[in-house]
Formats: sequence, C-alpha cells, structure tokens
Amino acid sequence: MNKKDKILIIGAGLCGSLLALRMAQRGYKVEVYERRPDLRTTDISAGRSINLALSDRGLKALRLCGMEEKAREICIPMIGRLMHDAKGNTFTSNYSGRKNEFINSISRGDLNAILLDEAEKQENVTIHFNKKCLHVDIENTIAHFKDYNTKEEFSVDATVVFGADGAGSSLRKSYVSERKFLFSYSQNYLNHGYKELEIPADKNGKHQISKQHLHIWPRGDFMLIALPNMDGSFTVTLFLSYTEGEFNFENLTSEAKITAFFEKEFPDALALIPNIKEEFINNPTGPLGTIKCAPWSYKSNTMLIGDAAHAIVPFYGQGMNASFEDVFVFDEILNQGFEDWQSVFKAFEKERKKDVDAIADLAIDNFYEMRDHVANPLFKEKRKIEMDLEKTFPEHYASKYSLVTFNENIGYNEAMKKGRAQDKALLNLVSNNEVHTHLEMTKKELAVVLEKVIAETNAILKEDSIAGM
Repeated sequence: MNKKDKILIIGAGLCGSLLALRMAQRGYKVEVYERRPDLRTTDISAGRSINLALSDRGLKALRLCGMEEKAREICIPMIGRLMHDAKGNTFTSNYSGRKNEFINSISRGDLNAILLDEAEKQENVTIHFNKKCLHVDIENTIAHFKDYNTKEEFSVDATVVFGADGAGSSLRKSYVSERKFLFSYSQNYLNHGYKELEIPADKNGKHQISKQHLHIWPRGDFMLIALPNMDGSFTVTLFLSYTEGEFNFENLTSEAKITAFFEKEFPDALALIPNIKEEFINNPTGPLGTIKCAPWSYKSNTMLIGDAAHAIVPFYGQGMNASFEDVFVFDEILNQGFEDWQSVFKAFEKERKKDVDAIADLAIDNFYEMRDHVANPLFKEKRKIEMDLEKTFPEHYASKYSLVTFNENIGYNEAMKKGRAQDKALLNLVSNNEVHTHLEMTKKELAVVLEKVIAETNAILKEDSIAGM
C-alpha cells in the first residue's frame, strides 16, 4: 500500500462519492466511474427514493470528511412519527425522550450533489459519468466499461477496485460469474413494492402538514409514509403488496380503482395529492429487497462496500447511514497500519459484517412494526414507557430505536441484541400488569420500572448468550 496506488471506484452515488472524497483526503489518486449522467445537470430521480433519513451514524461519517455542516444546511429535522388513522385522527410518537435527538429528512440528489462537488475540488479525484461497468476482471483488476454517449467500450487498469455501485453491483456480479473463489450470495425480496407520490406545497410555498414529523398511515398489510422537502412539498411513498389483498399494485390499474383505494384507506392524504391518478399510473413501482453476501473482497484487489455489499429495505431509515458508516469504519481500519490491501479488506469485513447483517434484519422487523404495530395499544403503551424512561433517566436508558439511530458509538449488532432484549422485558412488564401508563408515574416509580427493565434485560441477554444467540 502506498499513496501512488490507483484507486478505482465504480459508482458515484452517496457511498461512492463519500469514499472518493475520503480516499482523496488521505492522499490517494482516485478515479470514479458512474453509469448515470451527472445528477447535478440531469434529473435522474425517477424510480429511486427521493428522500432519505440522515441520522447520527451518517453524520459521523460526514463529519469525518468535513461535510456535516453542509449536509445539515439541506436537512429538515423530524422529531418523531405522526400516525394517521383511516378516520383522519392523528397521534404522535417521538423518536426519543431525550432532547435534541431527531432524524433528518434530506434529498438524495442534493446530498449526492454536495458530495460530488467536494470530491471534485480534490486535485487527485476524477469523476466520469455515463460510463457503464460491463464486467470486472477481478484477477487482474481491470474494469471494462461502455460509454453511453459514444457507444465505445474501454478498459481501466487499477491497483484497487471498489464496488460502490449499489444493489445491482457489477463488481458483485463479476464475483459470481468468474467463480474464482467461494462466494455466498442471497437476494430476498418482500412481496411489497413502493411507489412515490407528492404532496405539493400550499400556495404560499409552505408545508401543508407538520414538517417536524415523518408521517405514517399504517393499515396493517400496507402503509403510506411522507417525508418533508425543503420546497414545502412532501415525498409520499406507498408500500403495497404486488399481488395480495383487495388492493395491490397488480390490480390498481384504473383511475376508478386507484381513487376508490385512496378514498377508503387514505382520505386525508388523498385530499392533499392533487395529481394522484397521473402520478400513480406514471411513476414506477420499485422493489424492496435485502442483499447479503460474503466475502466482500477478492485477494488484495477488489472490495464491495455500501449497498453493493449489503443492500437493505428502507424501514429503519439506515440504508444510507450504514453505507456512510462503512466509509467511517474503513477509514478507522486504514489507521491501524496494515501493510497491504488484503489485510485491510479482511479486517474491514470482520469488523463490519455482523453489524450490517444486523441492520438488515432490523429493517425487516421495522417494516412490520411501522405497518402493523405502531397503532397497536400494547405497542403504544410500551413506547410511552420508553419515552418516559429516556426523558427521566437519559444517561441510563435508551430504547432499541435510540440505540440503533442515535448511538453512533455502538455497532448495529450490539444495538439489536440489547434493544430486542429490552423490548421483550418491557412487553413482559406491560402484559403482566406490572406497569401502567394510564397514570403518570413519579420519578421514584419510574426508577423501580427502570430497575426491573434492566434486571430482566440482563437476564434475557444472559439466556441468549448461553443459547448462542
């Protein structure tokens, strides 16, 4: 390893652009190849999630690269969820009982643009657009591309190739096709897809509903969510089965049925979406899948990172944050003084794999929580206790959501294990009538609850450890 090594990054999305910036800051010569046009000059958002939820783990990585404050300038803080029932009633559920803990709605394109701008300011970074990677010769570290404009094919020889090219990664496909080593790969899709719609700003350019919340319309087998944009609009996403249920993407093909669906299930949202029929028919339906694979690297030459290594469904709001945290963890591995890339890559995967597998599982869990459980009385009671404990004992208690989202110094795997044990402990207390939320508890009474939760959580963790879980 030396600073003269040529670093090739496939993909100039969020992870690829942040990785390019950080490697350049460390003094490496970096070339980035992106199959899409430059998003700063061409609208390429169709079919991709427009809004993302930026939280502490992602901000940590942006801070490392000197980009946190620029990112915060284009963020809208969201303090919690605001649930809408079928009758138009609403109730809130904050993300944390502690002050100053919130997630941020941010435009994918705007964030990607400021990262590309900063990367291009580095003299040792070159970014090429409209260059599709066809295949990577992983034995010789040669990437083969096609120029979309000229239709010409060409090759790029590099010291190291990073695949930061998302769920459809060409480098990962090359791992599979070349069969140079034992490579495990799984790709699992939900039977649900997603479609994006829009609540426009009002005539004064203001948000029509609270911009401080992530809005959810939970309906059991499907749901609608909405995140605020800087221009006063909301990006609305419908998560719905492709084939199952009275209403699904397969049978919602006529304007009459689309209208009937929204009138029955989301009447208050329908009143805010003036172009519902056109948007529903014309906007693409995207799949929701989880990708796990191993190993992420081949010899000392190539490595997968971000969604290319571990794509997840969006229901914990951690996909981008996990990819950004990859860059942070990789940077920490580089600081450990390994002498060759192979050692770096192996150490990175050993450190990171268990955590990204954990957030993939948590994201699936949260799909069912958001869709089915957020309006459940038992869940609401548990959540009320969690908020009271966090507010009253901010240094001694953090919910599973807080451990995952706001606790940047512990890994996803540790957060998952502790959070699941706490959830089980709290639900046991509630179901056994040992604690009630209909009465406001004093600090002394809450201290007793906290003691019980901690004791039962530790017992559950011990049992799980003995069972090898």
